[in-house]
Amino acid sequence: MGLGGNRRALYAGISYQITNMKILLAIIAFINGGYMLLDGIYVMLKGKYMGPEKPGPWALLFTKLEVNVFKLGPLFIVYGLIWLVFLYGILASQAWAYKLGLIISILSLWYLPVGTVLSIAAFVVLIVAKGKLGL
Repeated sequence: MGLGGNRRALYAGISYQITNMKILLAIIAFINGGYMLLDGIYVMLKGKYMGPEKPGPWALLFTKLEVNVFKLGPLFIVYGLIWLVFLYGILASQAWAYKLGLIISILSLWYLPVGTVLSIAAFVVLIVAKGKLGL
């Protein structure tokens, strides 16, 4: 095989990485955003969050600030929608998606434990793969 064949393999490998990074970010954004959106709607309709009767560890942060965690449905909806807008931006290779992803990742760190882990993962992927995402 000549040099041209090696270049094609190299380029194919790079595009494969970009696709994997975008897929990973899309999965993170879909899980975080979808869950936050559904949880926000659910708490507004039912007066409690999905899952156990008592909210997760994130609620302790708001309780210490004397915030009624059962009134945060609109906040969850907004956060969920922002994650889903980020999802669109990543899949559509929009330049603004990079900064939006960094911002929403940082703003979602309080959502312990799963939201925190997913937010850190998204932030790390964005930083590490900045040049490879094509944004």
